[in-house]
Amino acid sequence: MLNVYKRFLAYALLCAVVACQPVGLQQTPSLAGLDTVNGGYGLGPRSCEARVNDTLAKLEECIQRASLWRRLSVFQRIAKQHPGTQGHPNRDTGTAGYAASVAYVAQLMRNAGYAVTIQQYVYKKSEVEGVPVFRSDDRSYALERDWYVARLSGAGTLSARVAALPGTATGCTPNDFAGFARGSVALLRAGDCDFDSQVENAEAAGAAAVILYAGDPQRGAYEARLIDSARVPVIGVVTPAVGLELLQRYRSGRAPTVWIEIRKHSRSDLDYNVIADSPYGNPQRTVAIDAHLDAIYGEGMLDNASGSTSILEIALNLAKTHTVNHLRYIWFGGEEIGLLGSRYYTTHLTPSQLHDIVFDIDADVTATPNYDILIADPGHATKVKRFPPNVVPDSKIGNDYFKDYFQSGGVIGRVARFGNDGTDSFAFSLVGVPNSGILTEQDCCKHPWEKKVWGGFLGNYEGKIPSFNGGCVDNPHRWCDNLDNNDPFVLELATKALAYVTFKLANRRHFSW
Repeated sequence: MLNVYKRFLAYALLCAVVACQPVGLQQTPSLAGLDTVNGGYGLGPRSCEARVNDTLAKLEECIQRASLWRRLSVFQRIAKQHPGTQGHPNRDTGTAGYAASVAYVAQLMRNAGYAVTIQQYVYKKSEVEGVPVFRSDDRSYALERDWYVARLSGAGTLSARVAALPGTATGCTPNDFAGFARGSVALLRAGDCDFDSQVENAEAAGAAAVILYAGDPQRGAYEARLIDSARVPVIGVVTPAVGLELLQRYRSGRAPTVWIEIRKHSRSDLDYNVIADSPYGNPQRTVAIDAHLDAIYGEGMLDNASGSTSILEIALNLAKTHTVNHLRYIWFGGEEIGLLGSRYYTTHLTPSQLHDIVFDIDADVTATPNYDILIADPGHATKVKRFPPNVVPDSKIGNDYFKDYFQSGGVIGRVARFGNDGTDSFAFSLVGVPNSGILTEQDCCKHPWEKKVWGGFLGNYEGKIPSFNGGCVDNPHRWCDNLDNNDPFVLELATKALAYVTFKLANRRHFSW
């Protein structure tokens, strides 16, 4: 652990690259040894980046897989040059690899003529302490084989009976918990709606804890990724076998008692967003283009160096191009641990600054090998009722531009069934900014209808294909979300689509608001 003085020197080096927003002396990961010329990785300007790309044809010509792959490979090198505490390549929030990623992106954008700011913010991260326990009255379950602690789970030690919901109730609405015995542990099937809704409803009904079990019988245990911190312990997602065993015992009249122990501690640290503003366009009509820059469990090459590369390539190829509306590119931090960067950014804008943002476009995973082509329409988000009423209708223009691009190229694009849940555009939705986005899927599991639409294999979207082990992205200890976990063809296709939508919105003269 670096001491505060070394961290301050590291932050001073970062601020030598771009202007920083001061918040006082805070701890920041080391950037010692980083050559800030061209980001320290020698990618000089190309002819496309030096010319005016003022037509869609010119811009599309410049989005090429070879260039994208070279750019993506830089993030791989950054991760390898900054191994984490376990010796694996790393770009997670709070690490030197993430700080180096920030410096790399910031320097390239500054060299291209953008006004670059590193927005820093203090965040609190709650981490599991020791070895958590989950067992029933007659058997123990193995951590990370049979079950996981949900991200942002509450802490606690308890012994209580399991209670399932009646009939086909899923826990997705408060009414599902009618008659629920307060103080019980709620057993809920995952996948029927977002985890946060199920946990919030269970807490309101007096659940002492929540167990989420996998609804797909072919999928193993995986980490349930909450966006909001839970007040009670949340076990999930457990394997279908464990979930069904508990369910059958409950329905047979022999409700099992479970023991749960989750101890946690919190720490504060400093994180960064990279914000790059074009010198062109009307700043009172700003289009934001975002991706999250942080990784989870290592390199994070698919999630989300791919999306970060997509918006970086577009930004560099539009650096000399005048547009009607102002373009602002943002690489957010802390997405993997709760949309921290995007929530900080959107909630710290003044009313006037917020009003100036007319649209947001998100790129979150753009190079999946066993891909889907999905549009992140906020109208399909599970928490759509929390969005101001303008968001869904005013987001149609971005969604339609994505559809237009795919239809013109004979590519099938579908609206994601989960809308923009879990992406940084969700934070824009909450504050009333219309938005859309693209993603190509991750983890598991690709279904028969998806295989029929896009081809490929059932099971993992990435990682070992075909397989149902959950893939690489959100699974700890596998350390396999590397360069090989990306497909250059998909990266090019998704980036071209993103470039099309960016260009159309950048030059749109009439909005409905």
